[in-house]
Amino acid sequence: PQPLAVARGYARLGVEHIAAGLDHLLFVFGLLLLARTWRALIATITAFTLGHSATLALATLGYADVPSAPVELLIAGPTLWLANELARTAGSRPSWMQRRPGRIAAGFGLLHGLGFSGALHEVGLPQGEVPLALFSFNVGIEIGQLAFVAIVVGGEGILRPWLRRLPPAAARLPAYAMGTVAAYWCFERAAVLLAA
Repeated sequence: PQPLAVARGYARLGVEHIAAGLDHLLFVFGLLLLARTWRALIATITAFTLGHSATLALATLGYADVPSAPVELLIAGPTLWLANELARTAGSRPSWMQRRPGRIAAGFGLLHGLGFSGALHEVGLPQGEVPLALFSFNVGIEIGQLAFVAIVVGGEGILRPWLRRLPPAAARLPAYAMGTVAAYWCFERAAVLLAA
């Protein structure tokens, strides 16, 4: 295939993968809630990108071969932990995760990169264009991720007047919903792992 076709195709595949990856998007949503300032948000999303880009490249190029079932469970577990941190009371002392969201994002990004590599293993890589395909897939993931961040941040800005009318306890509802979904994924993926 022509390089331009490879770049377009794999970038589109990256966008599609992140759009369909609800576990990845839920974790990014949690990172948005964890980061308290714009500076922290940018640092956190950048750290997550660096983490998953590193392991995506290592796994795709054959330097890290990890079965997908444990990786999927390991992606769900930190999402549950993040939800638990987000549900902490507002007056409590900030946890290590809340004080260092970038470090947490980078560490858990390593797990997500292993999950992203599964999509590339399914479709394969074009002979002679492996670096371009890998780079384009990663760019597609970033485009999808940044679009999701823009939708969430923009939606929060639009809904802010309505959200201010809710009781203070309602601020924890996103964390509870996130935790419920992540707990379900943990049980479901652990059952798959044990059945194998």
